[in-house]
Amino acid sequence: MTDAVLSIVVLLAIALIVGAVFAYRGGYRRQAVLMVILALVAGMNVAIWTVPNEAGEAPLDRIERGR
Repeated sequence: MTDAVLSIVVLLAIALIVGAVFAYRGGYRRQAVLMVILALVAGMNVAIWTVPNEAGEAPLDRIERGR
């Protein structure tokens, strides 16, 4: 289940970047910048949950094991 959620968040970040390009071209510069910031925050959240620590364990792996 968590893999599906993280996949959806990555797809959301990609869609936000694409939407930001169209918004920027349409003259909505502030909204485009905010969309890029939101995409970066979403990407960082995925990275936090999936990148392993010094012990080689990702937080997502510990949750799936129940620790």
